[in-house]
Amino acid sequence: MSAETPVQSAGRFTRLRLRFRDWRGTRPFWAGLFTLLGGLPIAYFPYATLKLGTMSLAMSTTAGAGSLIIGVLLVTLGLTMWFQQATRVFAGIASILLALVSLVVSNIGGFIIGFLLALIGGALALSWAPGKPTAEGAAPKGAGPAPTTDGAPEPAPGAVAGEPDLPRSWNEPAEGGAPYGDGAKEPNGVHRVG
Repeated sequence: MSAETPVQSAGRFTRLRLRFRDWRGTRPFWAGLFTLLGGLPIAYFPYATLKLGTMSLAMSTTAGAGSLIIGVLLVTLGLTMWFQQATRVFAGIASILLALVSLVVSNIGGFIIGFLLALIGGALALSWAPGKPTAEGAAPKGAGPAPTTDGAPEPAPGAVAGEPDLPRSWNEPAEGGAPYGDGAKEPNGVHRVG
C-alpha cells in the first residue's frame, strides 16, 4: 500500500468513522446532542420512582404532563438541529426558552441537569454557522503570502523588494533631509516639534 491509496481500501470502521465525521462537520452536531440529552432528564424525573435501599422516592407531581411535553419538544428540537440546519436559530431560541420554563414546571429543570444541557445546546445552536467551501487550490484564510521560487515570501503590494515594511520613526530624516523632531515639515505639510 502507498500513501496515495484511496480510502476505499480502508476498513469498514474507518470508512464509517470518516463518513460520520463529514456528516457531523456540516451541522450543529454538539448543539443537537446537548439539547437532546437535556430533554431526557426533564421528561424522566417526574415519572421516575427512585429506590434508596428500602425507601422509594416518587417525584410525580401535577406538572408531569408539562414536563413530558417540554422533554419531548427538546428531544425533537435536538433532532431538528441535526437534520434541518436552516432552522437552527429557531431551534436554539426555542430550546433556551423551554429550558427556562422547565425550571418552574419540571422539578427545577430536571434537577438542573436538563436545564443546563438544554441551555448549552440552544446557545451552541445560535452560535453555529455553516462553513464556506474553499475553492480548489485556494490558500486557507489567514495564510501568509505565497512563497516565491527562492523560498522567500512575496513583498506586500507597494513595498520595495528587499527592504522591510516598517513604519517611519520620528528620528528618520524627512524628504527635506531634517529629522521630524527638529521642526521640519512632514510630507503632508504638518510641522512637528520634538
